[in-house]
Amino acid sequence: MAGVKRQAGRATSAPVKTPPAAPLTVSRKELLTGASDTDFRRLVHGLLPFLAIHTSIRDGYASVLGLAGPQYTILLCIRTLHPAGPVSVKMLADHLRLSGSFITAETNALERKGLVVKARGATDRRMVELSLTSAGAGLLDSIAELRQQVNDVQFGCLSREEFRQLVPLVERLIASGERALALLQYLRADQAVDDK
Repeated sequence: MAGVKRQAGRATSAPVKTPPAAPLTVSRKELLTGASDTDFRRLVHGLLPFLAIHTSIRDGYASVLGLAGPQYTILLCIRTLHPAGPVSVKMLADHLRLSGSFITAETNALERKGLVVKARGATDRRMVELSLTSAGAGLLDSIAELRQQVNDVQFGCLSREEFRQLVPLVERLIASGERALALLQYLRADQAVDDK
C-alpha cells in the first residue's frame, strides 16, 4: 500500500508537458483572427446551443398546442409559403431540408387532426397541394401573443441593422452548409473506398 502511495506521489510531481497546439479548423484568412481560429470556434460552438435553445422554444409552442415540434413547424411553413402559391410536399420538404416521406407522414397526421387539407393540384394532378384548415389557422393564432412575447425576448439583443444583416447571412450559411455536408459525404465515401 505504501508503495502505491509513493508511486502516486512520484506521478503527480512529474512536470506536465504542454500539449501541442491543435491544428487550425479553418484555413481561409477571412475566418481567422491573426493566425488563430478561436473566433471561428466561438461561432461554431455558439451555434449549437442557439439551435438547441430555439428548438426547445419551438417544442414549447408545439406542446401548448398538443402537437409534436415538427408538426408545429410544418403548420407554420404551410402558412408562410401559401401566399406565394400552392404548397406541395416537395416544396415543404425542400424548405425544411427534410425528406419527402417524413413530410408526408407528418402532414397525414395533421390531416387526421383536421388541421391540414390535401388536394390534387389544379394544373398537375400528380402534385398534392397542402393548405391549413380554419382549425389549423386558428390553432396557430391562439398562441400569437405568446410567440410575440418570447420572440421579442429571444431576438431582443439585435438592432434593426443587425437583424437586416443577419437574415441573408443565415440563408447564405444554410446554402454553404449544404455544400459542406455534400463535400463531407463525398470525402468520407472516398476515404471508405481507399481503406478497402
